[in-house]
Amino acid sequence: MKSRTYSLGRMFAVVVALAMGVVSAANAETWRMATKMPPDSSEGKVFQRFADLVDKHTGGKLTVKVYPSEQLGKVAAVLEQMTAGTIHVYGEGSSFLKKWEPDLKYISAPFVFSDREHWVRFMETDLVKGWMKTIKEKGGLTVIGDSTAVMRGPYRVIVSKRQVKSLADIQGLKLRMHTDPLAAEAWGHLGAEVRVLGWTEVYSSINRGIVDAVNSPIALVEAMKFYEVAPHITRHNEYPQSIGFMVNAKAYEGLAPDIRKAVDRAYREAAAYSVQLANDTTAVTIGAMKKKGVTYTEIDLTPFVDRMKSFYEAKRKAGKLPKGFLEAVEATRAGS
Repeated sequence: MKSRTYSLGRMFAVVVALAMGVVSAANAETWRMATKMPPDSSEGKVFQRFADLVDKHTGGKLTVKVYPSEQLGKVAAVLEQMTAGTIHVYGEGSSFLKKWEPDLKYISAPFVFSDREHWVRFMETDLVKGWMKTIKEKGGLTVIGDSTAVMRGPYRVIVSKRQVKSLADIQGLKLRMHTDPLAAEAWGHLGAEVRVLGWTEVYSSINRGIVDAVNSPIALVEAMKFYEVAPHITRHNEYPQSIGFMVNAKAYEGLAPDIRKAVDRAYREAAAYSVQLANDTTAVTIGAMKKKGVTYTEIDLTPFVDRMKSFYEAKRKAGKLPKGFLEAVEATRAGS
């Protein structure tokens, strides 16, 4: 009788444990994360690290499923799904939130910022915070933590079919551009013939002669295999970059406090990983690509900066710059 009672007790414990597991699984939440990058790229690895850390730090209560290589659509479609709440996270440059605050595109203003530290200080200004507040109010989207923490780059280059050694080589160059009127205008001012194309269309477009070159973070050149069709890489430090983890504000702020704290922790740890990975990847990939016949060049950027001064001055005189933009740039410059 005692044995039978013990067995029944064990069976009851098993049933309770299974029931609790079912309830736990039912209560678990899954977030969909959209990205442009392939999973084996440096950025793809950062996104997966974030997803793994969220699962770890929330004890499985929140799961992030990563959809790489624009599987959930291109930028416009993803942003629309984010406002609807069907996509929860988008790992991409925060400037794409300019749909709700056009001035935000100036966080990627070409040839304005002295270095990454200058840009980070600019991103912390009340001007940029005001832009982000508008986006949250109008679009219902925000970003996790410090939007400059996840490194993209660590610097920008132009990858081209013919070598770019100076500003003169930009003249007439058919350059792929993302959907950003400011970037298109700027590179047009520098002398390029701009063609707007999706990121995943770049390789085939260079191969078919639709464009001759593309601007890219150096760490993504090898993963995207751009060097196979455009074997010349020139560092131009167009502007510093980060990957904003854009989120549906209602979903993010609606998380239980402990879950949200865990998500924030996962973001910080993924950000630290991104910095290490970007720097390590750069050194390795440049060496690997050079062995395959790729040229890597660093040039004098003074002519680019000087040419762009007239671009921004013309916009200022026409009243087309955000109020306080140039003032914020200068106020955050080292030594100001």
